Amino acid sequence: MRYAILSDIHANLDAFEAVIESLRDDSVDRYLCLGDIVGYGARPRECLDLIQSISYRTVAGNHDFAALGKIEIDSFNTYARQATIWTRESLSESDRAYLESLPLVEHLEGFSIVHGTLYSPELFDYVQTSYDAYLSMCEMPGEVCFFGHSHVPITFIRQRFITYSLAGEIDVERGTSVLVNVGSVGQPRDNNPQAAYALFDTDRRKTWSRRVH
Repeated sequence: MRYAILSDIHANLDAFEAVIESLRDDSVDRYLCLGDIVGYGARPRECLDLIQSISYRTVAGNHDFAALGKIEIDSFNTYARQATIWTRESLSESDRAYLESLPLVEHLEGFSIVHGTLYSPELFDYVQTSYDAYLSMCEMPGEVCFFGHSHVPITFIRQRFITYSLAGEIDVERGTSVLVNVGSVGQPRDNNPQAAYALFDTDRRKTWSRRVH
């Protein structure tokens, strides 16, 4: 099975459509979304419609919850707060119902997806250090977990020790734990403006990090 895994679209329809177009010839079997479909950008409803039309499984992000009023936005930066208030007024009842239906975690065929961390997904903490990665790895039922939230693609790998990799291709070796941040479709934060996403081939046991204009 070949999965395309997207995160942090943030209502950026142009970037979202560019990613979908780049995947048309990639033999993708299923699309997964790691949350933050809305927030920041100006096209939340269109992005919600598109993700619902293609996604096999989607989990909730903090901006999705914020748009529903399920979390406080006092800690958001000024732009994020303003965007959240505007988004709340822009969503339809069906948009809100869809966001309300999203789980925090999904466990699939040997791997998991979450927006932030597996150890406390409802807190939307960041995985930025090896210790953060270790805490989530302790909760992984399988060998692989995909996450987003920080908008920075990086892979943490646990064998005897936890290391990290910025490589574009990762082999999932048996007996390891692999925690993959797929980056952001709509708002990359790693000094690369190209939309980021990942591919995962369960048969070949490989992940790929991809970028697109």
